[in-house]
Amino acid sequence: MTMPASVTLVGLGEVGQTFAEDLAAAGVRALRAYDIAFARPDSAQARAAGRLGIPACRTAAEAVEGAELVISAVTAAATVEAAAAVARTPLGGAFFLDLNSASPGAKQAAAREIEAAGGRYVEAAVMASVPPKRLRTPMLLGGPHAVSFMAVADALGLDARPFSDAVGGASSVKMCRSVMIKGMEALAMECLVAARHYGVEGHVLASLRDTFPNHDWGETARYMIGRSLQHGRRRAEEMREVAKTLAEAGVTPWMTDGCVERQDWAAEIGRRLDGPGKEPDLGRLLDAIRAAVQDGRTPVSST
Repeated sequence: MTMPASVTLVGLGEVGQTFAEDLAAAGVRALRAYDIAFARPDSAQARAAGRLGIPACRTAAEAVEGAELVISAVTAAATVEAAAAVARTPLGGAFFLDLNSASPGAKQAAAREIEAAGGRYVEAAVMASVPPKRLRTPMLLGGPHAVSFMAVADALGLDARPFSDAVGGASSVKMCRSVMIKGMEALAMECLVAARHYGVEGHVLASLRDTFPNHDWGETARYMIGRSLQHGRRRAEEMREVAKTLAEAGVTPWMTDGCVERQDWAAEIGRRLDGPGKEPDLGRLLDAIRAAVQDGRTPVSST
């Protein structure tokens, strides 16, 4: 099999919708979707299915029946649950591409569910934000079926490469990278909101440029803070999986636990702002965050 005739998306959030659009453009003729939010006809996911012209299946079993490829793009915490729901239906050798940002242990548990149902589990570690490269976002593949999946990946136009024939290795790269990337987002938020309070954010950014030259720290900070405001809840979920990954390695996740708190906090701030994260000016963005804290409705701490 190269181009799959039938593809099912489990999870129709931002990533699922992006993949749905690009898969259709790549020539996939039969697309279906399942999302627990479909139970609410007015949910964003249900509306997206209508907009995209994709059948919104009522159950996972209905969605995956006869599919040649199942793509799981759910929240990190639902990784194993989604695989178990799919695995209630015999999969007949279908590939199951797991895009979720979960710990190696969670990926291995998901793989056991899929393999027991006759599916071919492929671990995917998505190594960058899906926008702007969309279907071409780089990913590492893991598991015994990673190499055989490459014919499908190439046909669909994925930027993927096999990393390991054991499930868990690719995700360990993703999770360890997130310690740094998501941690930097949390630090940027914490550092510059405080610096704005004291009126010294310009001096802080200049010092960062001196220490780490050839880098636009102002633009980087604005981007990182904006992403946390828009997607902090999802980032916090991923960092909980990162904490599990570190614990599995015997590393106490002190910094990561703090990042979870700050990302949850950012999500709450973003919920109260109009168009969170889209303000192009860093100073005005920091002022909006400080105002959301000072209005008394949003705590300084998420605890």
